Amino acid sequence: MLIPVIMAGGSGTRLWPLSRSLYPKQFLPLAGDNTMLQATLQRLTQLDTAEPVTICNEEHRFIVAEQLRNLGKLGTIVLEPQGRNTAPAIALAADIAANRVEGEVSFETADPLLLVLAADHVIQDEAAFIAAVEKAIPMAEAGKLVTFGIVPKTAHTGYGYIRRGEANGEGFVVDQFIEKPDSDTAQAYLDSSEYYWNSGMFLFKASRYLEELREHHPNIAQACEAALHGTTKDLDFVRLNQEAFLACPDESVDYAVMEKTNDAVVVPLDAGWNDIGSWSALWEVNDKDAQGNATRGDCILHDTRNTLVHGEDRLVATVGLDDIVIVDTKDAVMVAHKDKVQEVKQIVAKLKAEQRSEWQLHREVNRPWGKYDSIDNGSRYQVKRITVNPGAKLSVQMHHHRAEHWIVVSGTASVTNDDKTFLVTENESTYIPVGVVHALENPGKVPLEMIEVQSGSYLGEDDIVRFEDRYGRVGGKKCRHS
Repeated sequence: MLIPVIMAGGSGTRLWPLSRSLYPKQFLPLAGDNTMLQATLQRLTQLDTAEPVTICNEEHRFIVAEQLRNLGKLGTIVLEPQGRNTAPAIALAADIAANRVEGEVSFETADPLLLVLAADHVIQDEAAFIAAVEKAIPMAEAGKLVTFGIVPKTAHTGYGYIRRGEANGEGFVVDQFIEKPDSDTAQAYLDSSEYYWNSGMFLFKASRYLEELREHHPNIAQACEAALHGTTKDLDFVRLNQEAFLACPDESVDYAVMEKTNDAVVVPLDAGWNDIGSWSALWEVNDKDAQGNATRGDCILHDTRNTLVHGEDRLVATVGLDDIVIVDTKDAVMVAHKDKVQEVKQIVAKLKAEQRSEWQLHREVNRPWGKYDSIDNGSRYQVKRITVNPGAKLSVQMHHHRAEHWIVVSGTASVTNDDKTFLVTENESTYIPVGVVHALENPGKVPLEMIEVQSGSYLGEDDIVRFEDRYGRVGGKKCRHS
């Protein structure tokens, strides 16, 4: 029995403006209909696996829960109050998988195998991936710490490398982990056939990882154990002892364990792997037309070659382009040469420095109850399109500085306005004055679609006082919506 351990942290700044801090690339459908997180789990269907353990940032918890629930694979979701790299994250999963947290989870075996995967990788040949995992299982069961080395196709300078040693079963002893090389060195690695790209995917027993971690980095092991002893259950999530976890060192699994253990082996993987680390990488994995163009959305291209066009809600037309990336979202357009797409992160840095919201949020924002789209705003007004999922409810709340007009477009709303609760149906509206306690719920079986018009002297999303919330957000004022 394998337990998938899904590493779902990260911000994906190189894929801005599609990927943003509060909705990064692993939660987007970049290479198919499923999101990258969902695709990571879907490709495991041919393996005998238990429910996953997913490690994510606290601010992404509702996105992760919704996407996993849609697959019927909710499992255990561990919330990191702050990222501490991969070594601690895997330690948390190993402790949980070994049933070290009383009453939280239980698995069929006391010492399961952990299949550690990143949530933002593309694997085009899933059969080859499954075959590599199956080859690795006997070695992992024998106590080896297995990593999967990507068979290189180019002299890539953006990846770390693994040098293989002597043969060991279906794999090779790891001779050396190597940092990202320069171009000449990478070409030498490619020519030698003895080097693989470091994929960041692993297979090992939970107990073996913890043994090696205690030997080579005991402070990480101790901090993670302490963080789990203070665990609390919150809806679908496991919350760590924050103080204990924040005391944990920030270290990758490669540095903390894999480079130090005597039991590391590498299994070659040739399965169309890509970590989608840039827009040019996304162009590489997408289907292309006869001119080498990859498109999504409503696009018309003329005299255009080797170009990526990603559109959302409107027509994107190009003329006379070559090797260009165009990404059009509701609130931002990014145009770059494919050779320069790594520098997109510099745009994100400027947005952060100027305290603009576009590095962090999309215009359309997902919430645990549904979503909203800020379609217009001015100095004293803001207009939003709100979608409330069937059975969902926004928090019971009040605003000090703004009033709200609600117009139901479709569905039925249950509205609490001060001491009255009543239904508002299609083509009807209601008004929430400043300072009045109110709530909104969808009692129906279809989505509730509404237009909200806010008016007042201050329209910031931190003007909210919550009194009751089924999603555990009472007490937090600085939110992006109720």
